[in-house]
Amino acid sequence: MFTGIVEESGALLERVETTDGLRLRIGCSFADELRPGQSVGVSGACLTVEEASEDRFSAFLAAETLSRTYLGELLEGDRVNLERAMPADGRFDGHLVQGHVDATGEVRAIEPVDEDWRFAFSLPEALAPYLVEKGSVTVDGISLTVATRRDEVFDAAIIPTTYELTTLGTKEVGDPIHLEADVIAKYVERVAEPYLRGRTR
Repeated sequence: MFTGIVEESGALLERVETTDGLRLRIGCSFADELRPGQSVGVSGACLTVEEASEDRFSAFLAAETLSRTYLGELLEGDRVNLERAMPADGRFDGHLVQGHVDATGEVRAIEPVDEDWRFAFSLPEALAPYLVEKGSVTVDGISLTVATRRDEVFDAAIIPTTYELTTLGTKEVGDPIHLEADVIAKYVERVAEPYLRGRTR
């Protein structure tokens, strides 16, 4: 479980294709604190640490991960957002993030607003029911608040700290993003589903 508070952005140092997937080696400052089997959120996707050294760690991406994310399209030198799993006694500064990418979207617009930025992101139809204005959404592992939403797009205000610390500072219009809806919204839908079906009969 994560909170969507990115610790840093790290560089993809090496990608090694195998017969059954893809292995990524990623540089980061806290690699020496990682142990095999631990989880790291990599631009919103929960990956398992295979090996870790002083300044890098490796993770393997199976076919399922490759099909649901854009991680397989990354090139050496590209940067990714990194967050370690939340400790049980840690501070909860974002929202509940599972690291399960629901869909990929894209950056639709970037507009500077005073010292901040306003980003517009595409909203896949399958995720639309889970996004509400002022609600939470995860974009590339970043916990964001939905400022406004339309049929196929939602906006979020990005403060300078987020812009500088995460990969949003290097994004351009058309670039892909990972999206994860608020898991609480999914549970509410599942619990309410029998009652909603009954009302439509």
